[in-house]
Amino acid sequence: MENTIVAISTGAGNSGIGIIRMSGKNCFEILNKIFIPKNKDSKIKGYTIKYGNIINPKNNEIIDEVLVSYFVSPHSFTRENMCEINTHGGMIVERRILENCLNYGAELAEPGEFTKRAFLNGRIDLAQAESVIDLINSKSKKEAQESIKGLQGKLSEKIESIEKEITDVMVNIEVILDYPEYDVPEITNKETVIKLEKIKNMLDELEKSFDRGKLIRDGIKTVIFGKPNSGKSSLLNAILDEDRAIVSDIEGTTRDSIEEYINIDGISLKLIDTAGIRETDNIIEKIGVEKSKKLANESDLIIAIFDLSKQLEKEDEEIIKIIKDKNAIIVLNKVDIKQKENTIEKEILKLCKPTIKISALKKEGIDELYKKLSEMFKINDIFNDNNVLITNERHKNQIIKAKENIIKGIDAVGKNMPIDISSIYIKQALENLGEITGKNVTEDIINEIFKRFCLGK
Repeated sequence: MENTIVAISTGAGNSGIGIIRMSGKNCFEILNKIFIPKNKDSKIKGYTIKYGNIINPKNNEIIDEVLVSYFVSPHSFTRENMCEINTHGGMIVERRILENCLNYGAELAEPGEFTKRAFLNGRIDLAQAESVIDLINSKSKKEAQESIKGLQGKLSEKIESIEKEITDVMVNIEVILDYPEYDVPEITNKETVIKLEKIKNMLDELEKSFDRGKLIRDGIKTVIFGKPNSGKSSLLNAILDEDRAIVSDIEGTTRDSIEEYINIDGISLKLIDTAGIRETDNIIEKIGVEKSKKLANESDLIIAIFDLSKQLEKEDEEIIKIIKDKNAIIVLNKVDIKQKENTIEKEILKLCKPTIKISALKKEGIDELYKKLSEMFKINDIFNDNNVLITNERHKNQIIKAKENIIKGIDAVGKNMPIDISSIYIKQALENLGEITGKNVTEDIINEIFKRFCLGK
């Protein structure tokens, strides 16, 4: 690529430092026009840092005192000549340095263009490139760990091992097609099916890992669900350990959903406090109730909260019906003021769902809730699993397509079709996997992927 690109890589606003990144053929030539190092040594060495001033060449005004990191092609992130100008943070200073770079020949980078160049120049494959944006967007420790695995090429290695198995089958088929006189159909077909079944199982294992990967990437969408004044908002505040939601004795205080994230054992939990379930003539509250029911249907988990200071009511019965066939934890709240003969507990026992007793107001039993959540989603098992996990929907879809083509290949062999028929499906499976790592991916897909990146990355 002939053009040199530049962008501010740090977030907007005041900070201790800011970084302006530049990459391309004329990177150092542009830098030399605006940077005066204290050390006058003109030789440029990779993996070095120089201290000096960024100036406005038109009047020699000093814009800022900086450190410049040098990376000489091909030993850089983009495999091009590259530098990073470490300046004092602040929009004015950063923008003035950026304008200087643009005035002397650089072009403003598109979102993700530095990583895109790293991919196009062969430093990383497409799966690794996507791991960069996943790492930036990580909401939990485990998600960040899986992104690092992807960046290190662990998924790519797994895909390549499957591609090698498929290639071995293709080689055998090509030999049969070239030398049919040496072929014994029964033996050949049996061996081919055995190898294809092995490949199918490998793909199946990867596809199934997406359930755990999705949990890591998206977290657990959790709805706190109950009737008014059952303690939903108090529970949210207790979990967050802050007064996030308004708590009041007046029923119907919460009319819209409140969303917050917390981490449990390294997994992100998206908590949604919802409007209390009851019949109401208030139009606004009625909308909130319907929204609560919709969120409950779409959630990964419902924390259904019941008030032990009261007897079973019509609203409780409706909540029990809603959660009956759903993934739910029962929370019996206000255990500190519960009635001795409580009809709610008897009905809850019939659900056979994980149940804990708490006092949300006194923050008692919250640790037990965390423990139940961890057990339900087998979070510790995910942490102890060193296998590659699929966390990307695009990757999962390509794996499904590849598996479907392998199954078609097995079916073709099983029906004694000509061997070159099954080879069509097997080749297609190879192409499906190639789209994950970028070996045979269209420009439209590449552009779509890098649109998700932030400017300067």
